[in-house]
Amino acid sequence: MPQTDRQVLRALRRFAPLGVILAVLATGLFMGWHQYLTLDYLADARAALKSTAADYGLLAALAYVCVYALAVSVAFPATWLLTLAGGFLYGVWIGGLLAALGATIGATVLFWAAQTAFGEALRSRVADFAGKVARGFEANAFSYLLALRLAPVFPFSAINILPALFKVPLPTYVGATLLGILPGVLVYASIGQGLETILAEAAASDRPVGVGDLITPGITLGLLGLAILAAIAPVASFLRKRRAERRS
Repeated sequence: MPQTDRQVLRALRRFAPLGVILAVLATGLFMGWHQYLTLDYLADARAALKSTAADYGLLAALAYVCVYALAVSVAFPATWLLTLAGGFLYGVWIGGLLAALGATIGATVLFWAAQTAFGEALRSRVADFAGKVARGFEANAFSYLLALRLAPVFPFSAINILPALFKVPLPTYVGATLLGILPGVLVYASIGQGLETILAEAAASDRPVGVGDLITPGITLGLLGLAILAAIAPVASFLRKRRAERRS
């Protein structure tokens, strides 16, 4: 096979997964799938969703995990509403665990696609300060990724892709992702479990349900506190290494 053909095949293998993800995302946005990820739709369809979950049991739970994984893998907006739905349909623990499973699967697919397309190419080009940052992240990948996952201030999709630019082993990525998103997922699932009450209170006040009704500053600060605790160990390790380098 000619060298040019080999290069074309390598490029196709590198970018095909990311191309499929972008195609699914574009199709979903064009078809208007995002209209199903709104509080209004969840409020309107809650009775039908509850009935479907009860009638189809395990099959419905599996479908929920697959839908969640697909939405996360293509970086579809407002996937946090799926976590609310999980809590509403299955309760805090089962709904939260199903949501965490779907989110971890979807995040891993996106991570793998981004790593396949760009990881090695970008990693080979970084040098000097960027190279030191990359090596520092890789040396404490689990701790850094765990802290990023716990922090409620970083976009979920961005954190799915960022580790792909470093040599983060897949088991490390999966473990830190699953463990890191669990606290937040359980919080959202608990909100989902009480969604009926929230909707009733909003209806009694004759106003639409807003994000402020669901997510309080206390919840956000609590999750941020967990992220800070998780970041202490890798940051301390980094500072010790920098101090040792200056002394040597």
